[in-house]
Amino acid sequence: MATRTAAQRREQARFAYDAFLRECPTNQLLARLSDKWVSLVVAALAGHDGPMRYSDLGRKVAGVSQKMLTQTLRGLERDGLVARTVTPSVPVRVDYELTVLGRSLSGLLVAVKDWAETHMDEVAVARESYDSHAQ
Repeated sequence: MATRTAAQRREQARFAYDAFLRECPTNQLLARLSDKWVSLVVAALAGHDGPMRYSDLGRKVAGVSQKMLTQTLRGLERDGLVARTVTPSVPVRVDYELTVLGRSLSGLLVAVKDWAETHMDEVAVARESYDSHAQ
């Protein structure tokens, strides 16, 4: 039996992921990334030059509760997409910014946000048409 290099083993493992399987870690990651708050937080951080304070993020992402913002940021930090920096002061300053991994994702999520903003009128027309035929 031939031995494989570490790079070959990583390449084989990469193809072993199947997001269509519920138990697959990529399925779970896609579930997190498809959350609207994740998309909006990542887009807010991507559109800001430098780190953002928690309170600034809360103001930028309209409608997000403190609890949901905290949960979203913790999940993004756990996944390595956001870095959290605490500066001891009175009051304590907490800043968030995208990591390199987070920046590699941000283009996709910002594009989805931009698409939604651009095509919302068309979607609204399609919804009205569908709803009028469904009754």
